[in-house]
Amino acid sequence: MKKLMTYAAAGVVMACAALSSQAMAAESALETIVNSGNLRVCFEAGYMPFEMKAKDGRFIGFDIDMGKQMARAMGVKFVPVNTAWDGIIPALQTGKCDIIMAGMTITPKRNLKVNFATPYIVIGQSIILSPKLKGKITSYKDLNDPKYTIATKLGTTGDEATKRYLPKAKLDLYDTEADSVLQVVNGKADAFVYDMPFNAIYAAQHKNQVIHLDKPFTYEPLGWAIRQDDPNFLNFLDNYMRQIRGDGSYQRIYDKWFKSDSWLKQVQ
Repeated sequence: MKKLMTYAAAGVVMACAALSSQAMAAESALETIVNSGNLRVCFEAGYMPFEMKAKDGRFIGFDIDMGKQMARAMGVKFVPVNTAWDGIIPALQTGKCDIIMAGMTITPKRNLKVNFATPYIVIGQSIILSPKLKGKITSYKDLNDPKYTIATKLGTTGDEATKRYLPKAKLDLYDTEADSVLQVVNGKADAFVYDMPFNAIYAAQHKNQVIHLDKPFTYEPLGWAIRQDDPNFLNFLDNYMRQIRGDGSYQRIYDKWFKSDSWLKQVQ
């Protein structure tokens, strides 16, 4: 009798595990995307050249093109979901979008809340500097002094990097990249710490107003984020990345946004 009960209990456990596995598979965002015919992508417009709002109201950028390319490959419609940065992970978790494609750095804290696909680009933090400090500041280490004020965007890896590597400097936080870097232009901050691609483009646009120390001082892989417990979607994304890197689609989109500035006229 004891053995029979043990076997019965084991059978119940196996059945529950099977049901759990089936439920997990059924909950994959892939099924929702295919059934709805929409790929809903969360991002926050304003991060050059990843996601921006054009003068005609369209959303454009590296992540936007990557999302559109993915939607075409899936045979569904690309649906942009412009979302404030501080609410972007909650938006994903509550089903307001299917995926975050927003130049999001993969960090341990974020990885506790979402799953990340294989990194699709690697960047780092660089420094936009006031012209008055030309020659005086040659490295991020030189800014680690109470006499310097550093501006950056609240809740970003620029925020984290400044606190970690420049703890002695005064830190001013703002809601947007534009407001943060403007503090340097207006003489209210000595430096702006932020992602290298954004800084490179901004410096090219404001050559006489700022100096760019363009060597990144951090290592930051960016990844697409999805809800947890969705191995099917994660498998799709990793294989999709291998495909577009292999067939040249990735390089074509990359060159458009990172090796050319012809798109700038659309947002200026």
